[in-house]
Amino acid sequence: MRRSALVALALLSACTMKSSESAGDPVTLAVVNARIWTGDARRPWADGIAVRGERIAAVGSSAEIRKLARDAEVIDAQGQMLVPGFIDSHVHFIDGGFRLSSVQLRDAKTPAEFIARIKAFAATVPKGTWIQGGDWDHELWGGELPTRAWIDSVTPDHPVWVNRLDGHMKLANSAALAAAGISAATKDVSGGTIIRLPNGEPAGVFKDNAMDLVDGKVPDPPAALEDRALDTAMTYVASHGVTSVHNVGSANAQTGSWNDLVVFKRAQAAGRLRTRIYSAVPLSTWQQLRDTVAAHGRGDAWLKIGALKGFVDGSLGSHTAAMHAPFTDAPNDSGFFVTSPDSLYAWTSGADKAGLHVFVHAIGDRAIATQLDIFERVAKENGPRDRRFRIEHAQHVAPADFPRFAALGVIPSMQPYHAIDDGRWADKVIGPERAKGTYAFRSLLDAKATLAFGSDWFVAPPTPLEGIYAAVTRRTLDDKQPGGWVPEQKISVEEALRAYTAGSAYAAFDEQEKGTLQAGKLADFVIIDRDLTTIAPETIREAKVVRTVVGGKTVYQKP
Repeated sequence: MRRSALVALALLSACTMKSSESAGDPVTLAVVNARIWTGDARRPWADGIAVRGERIAAVGSSAEIRKLARDAEVIDAQGQMLVPGFIDSHVHFIDGGFRLSSVQLRDAKTPAEFIARIKAFAATVPKGTWIQGGDWDHELWGGELPTRAWIDSVTPDHPVWVNRLDGHMKLANSAALAAAGISAATKDVSGGTIIRLPNGEPAGVFKDNAMDLVDGKVPDPPAALEDRALDTAMTYVASHGVTSVHNVGSANAQTGSWNDLVVFKRAQAAGRLRTRIYSAVPLSTWQQLRDTVAAHGRGDAWLKIGALKGFVDGSLGSHTAAMHAPFTDAPNDSGFFVTSPDSLYAWTSGADKAGLHVFVHAIGDRAIATQLDIFERVAKENGPRDRRFRIEHAQHVAPADFPRFAALGVIPSMQPYHAIDDGRWADKVIGPERAKGTYAFRSLLDAKATLAFGSDWFVAPPTPLEGIYAAVTRRTLDDKQPGGWVPEQKISVEEALRAYTAGSAYAAFDEQEKGTLQAGKLADFVIIDRDLTTIAPETIREAKVVRTVVGGKTVYQKP
């Protein structure tokens, strides 16, 4: 079991946003000769920026900035592009750090390759070590789900608990089942599925809430490994221009997110945070968060709390997304809710009355419609205020629901990389007609919704340049859609940039602090080796991050 969430309460201390440095202080850093996209509609382009301490002192021409620089470090960008720091609005941050050192199954294209990689990894870790992560995709070998029989013979001394890339389905070997006390007698779980053999024995695959049966038996990693995972994650995202993340939880949905706060606060106390973090905890724990905020505040510019994450349904790839109509390839199956609407309403209402920020995962069109209904009901009952409710993923939207996002002020927090990944097989699952409302960036923008972009890392890579490429081109990873999958949902480079910066800042009530490059805001920005707005869209993914700056300090520089 996870360490008590009371530890998080003890570690979180009251802080306020750090005030900007005095205008009389010297400029400490300047960038000139840059192609600066500010994100500020009043001055969208500039070529120089000056930093004083942790904040932007000025944005203007190179000549203006040079006059301010004096003894400051001056970077000549040589015409390269400079944009606000990317804000990834949806990550499983510590899990992502752990994934970088786990068994790699994401691109395993055959069952034989899947088995061989697990066997090879098992040989590198001590006996008894739990093998986790993986991120396998059974669609790469035709859709057959793996079973424990595939890997039992190569992992006799290691419990294996590896997830599908969407995080809504996991595979256990027999050693893991034994450790968790799971057998044919284990009862089914509401909001989840245990895939069984004809004799009733678990085949090894567990979906959504059923995964809790094993998750709760996995031993906690030592604190030193958690700290290393966080450091690894921060280093990795910095190399891709990410300066802030919205952490939406760990593998253990109920307690892992609270434990994440312990890890983050430990890093902050040691001065190790290099990525700004807005961290959510489970929606069902809203009373605990209410009491935590009341006692300790919401945090500061480096680590902020106040958000809650819930789930309506599962995922499309696991056939657990809640759809209005059955799946095209499974006519008797239309998915299911992993949380009852009654519980979602009660938790959302209570959290909203407490002034907390509610995010809810909803993939299928029925799930999205249900959560929009709940948001609408709660807003009417609790009265007007600036809520910024969020639907995470907003993956398959029914036509009637597009205008409801803007009308209700609900933010679609979306992950464009999923479009070029799932686009390889989604038509098979829901058919081409329903696919027209899938990752519908254009339709949501046209309906006046505010888009926030992220990655869903560990599920997809935390690489905003690839995300921008995906949103602009919609060319699937298998190169079978050169004109783009559902091309009418493409958006422009600037629209994608805005969703990764100002949109994600707004989605965390941070628009006064970051998301655009303006004097007084935090000095978080990225230098890219080419102007994304002028190059051919299909070459965007070839662009490279040259430098990442957080709070006026370089946290990544391209070798």
